[in-house]
This record gives sequence, structure tokens and C-alpha cells, in this order.
Amino acid sequence: MTSTVRRTPVQERSTDTVQQILKAAAGLLAKEPLDQITTSRVAQAAGVSIGGLYRFFPDKQSIIDAIAVKHVEDLRAVVEQRLGSALPEDGPAFLGMVVDAYVAFLDDRPDFRAIALGRHVSASTRRKQASPDVGPAALVKSFILESVGMDISDLDLRIRIGIEAGERLIAYAYEQESEKDRKAVIAEMKTLLAKYIFE
Repeated sequence: MTSTVRRTPVQERSTDTVQQILKAAAGLLAKEPLDQITTSRVAQAAGVSIGGLYRFFPDKQSIIDAIAVKHVEDLRAVVEQRLGSALPEDGPAFLGMVVDAYVAFLDDRPDFRAIALGRHVSASTRRKQASPDVGPAALVKSFILESVGMDISDLDLRIRIGIEAGERLIAYAYEQESEKDRKAVIAEMKTLLAKYIFE
């Protein structure tokens, strides 16, 4: 269980309760703005008492953070599965595949899209999850070190800046009025990040 949970569930029933809460919050996030969602509404949607919710989550932010952390873990697994054993030969192609997998993941999970692009994750959780050694960023870092053979002394800093720039540009892409415009922004973003990281 993630560090955003107040009490780590040890019994199966407690684990089920935590999953009910996260599922209910994710369902609400997929349909409504975050500011309209309260812990009381999450508890009601989850079918648990507000006291039962507070046993595991001290506030709404901790629920949001737990959802985000779970999605980052899932995203890494999705990216690894998508890449399989057929790795691209160069860094920019690999980065492009990771970005495409991330965008597809956002399309499939509107709850994650709402909190990730809206920058609603707490600063402390975001620092941990935006690390070059976590999630898909860790895959990019490993690929650079092992497959590309680049020896970059400031690689972690480059990846952190790439994550920050990429997240903002993806949010900008989702603000576009048409899918064509969104794809154009993402294509330009991939070119920009590839030049910054690999050249």
C-alpha cells in the first residue's frame, strides 16, 4: 500500500475497504471537478462510514495522492508490457513510445487525467513520483544508460526537467479543441524533449 495511506491495512477486509474508497473516489473524479468532491461524498459512494474512511485517509488530499501513486505504478507496468522485447534502437524512438503509452493511459483513465493534468497531487508525493527512478521515467533512464550508452553527468536533472516540461505540454495538448491539434502538440513535444535529452 502507498505511503499516503494513514494506516496500512493488514487484514483482507481492511484492504478491501481501502480499495473501495479509492475506486469510489476515482469514479467521482472521472465525472466531476475535484473541488466538488468531499470525503463525505467519497465515503458515501464507497459504502463506508466517514469514520471508516478516516481510519485510512486523513483527508481528501491523501486519497488523491494514493490514486496518483497507484496509477503511476500501473502506468509503468503498461509501458513495460507495451514495449515488450522489441525495443527501439534509438533514444528518441523509445521516448516517443513512452509518451504515446502515457497519452493512451490518460485517455483510458479520466480520474488520473483529472488529477495529473490539473496538478492536484501534493508537492511531497509529486516529488517522489516525478523522480527519474520511478515509473516510466525510470525506464527512460535505464534505456539511456544501457541501450543508448550515453554517459550524461546531469542525466537525472535532464529527466526531471523533461518530466516537468512534458507534463505541462501534455496538459496544453489536452486543452486543444480538436484531436488533430492535440496530436500536433504532442508530436512537437516529443521532438523538443528528444533534442533536449538525447542531443
